[in-house]
Amino acid sequence: MTLESLVHHLKEIQNNLQGLFLTITGPNQNLEHYRVYQSVFITLGHYVVPYFRYVVGTILFIALLTYKWRRRHSSQYENIESYLEQNSLMPIRYTYKEIKKMATGFNEKLGEGGYGSVFKGKLCSGSCVAIKILRKSKGNGQDFINEVATIGTIHHQNVVQLIGYCAEGSKHALVYEFMPNGSLDKFIFSREENLHLTYDTIYNIAIGIAHGISYLHHGCEMQILHFDIKPHNILLDEKFTPKVSDFGLAKLYPIDKSVVTMTAARGTIGYMAPELFYTNIGRISDKSDVYSFGMLLMEIASKRKNLNPNAERSSQLYFPFWIYDQLDKEKDIEMEDVIEEEKKIAKKMMIISLWCIQLKPNDRPSINKVVEMLEGDIENLKIPPKPSLYPHETLERICSNQTTLSEFISSSSNSMKIVTNAPLDESI
Repeated sequence: MTLESLVHHLKEIQNNLQGLFLTITGPNQNLEHYRVYQSVFITLGHYVVPYFRYVVGTILFIALLTYKWRRRHSSQYENIESYLEQNSLMPIRYTYKEIKKMATGFNEKLGEGGYGSVFKGKLCSGSCVAIKILRKSKGNGQDFINEVATIGTIHHQNVVQLIGYCAEGSKHALVYEFMPNGSLDKFIFSREENLHLTYDTIYNIAIGIAHGISYLHHGCEMQILHFDIKPHNILLDEKFTPKVSDFGLAKLYPIDKSVVTMTAARGTIGYMAPELFYTNIGRISDKSDVYSFGMLLMEIASKRKNLNPNAERSSQLYFPFWIYDQLDKEKDIEMEDVIEEEKKIAKKMMIISLWCIQLKPNDRPSINKVVEMLEGDIENLKIPPKPSLYPHETLERICSNQTTLSEFISSSSNSMKIVTNAPLDESI
């Protein structure tokens, strides 16, 4: 028997069986109902299936976005957790629930800045603390790691103490000792009588800040460069002891490494060292912090801002230039409501600040030398060369374009905003 004849024979058997089945059961009474149901299901399927596909597609799309978001942020959290696991730290690790209880629901806000908000809290022992709640970082959690890596492993009377921290998923918080007098800037730039500081107090604050920076540069296992020394980041305790704070931009380097590498400028306009954005005057080093300290020292000595792009007279534009001219001509610096002894203290701080803000890093003293100068006699100090804001090539460009110094300062400030550090917390 061939294959074709076999297939034909099977079909005949199938037809005979169907005929036998119909003979036994009779005609199908539900056939018409079946056809109606079939028509209804086809109509519903025409509209329901596309909608169902849309819903399922939307759910899958949302799930994909959630997966990508978690994957991107999990690397940040893993980076922080990895650092915390590999380093034994002195501060206490708190849960976010403990942080919230400590801050009594975040009711008392002390300040707000570029990295987050600061709230007043209280430990179980009754001691007050400042709790910085960090905003979600755009990077890999480096600002949080910087803070914990620097002040989390050191202790000095002129560096703010980190008591604890919280790293719980996306929630990051830092717990500091509470500084009742807030930041230095409100005392040196305020015109209110109740915020007035004597020059003896200002002088002791200056020495304390210099000691704090010296400890960061030379007193730790790793050299810590702060990169954002300014009055706002100097906190004062109840006895007006200064504490260097806010290490969000800090970098750690081996002690024997005199030159550091950096991919982008960092700091605050008016305090940033020139080598951070002019590569032809010298390399970035601990002298960058010395420059920032010099700008701070000039401001606390004069109780005014160094840069004033809106000044009516050129002599008021950049205060250190005016100070240098007065000292170079051996003129007395006019200061209101200041006795002779206080003038001597102010003059001493101004001379030292002029040494610190020399354009080239190699022309500036080390921070240890600055401490020595502050604690020494004014008679041993020499007037330094006149400081410059810009390299020689930049000054030539200003002259050739007939651009005023005021316009250049203003344009430089606007162009550098992208790499500056916004004013931060007041009482951490």
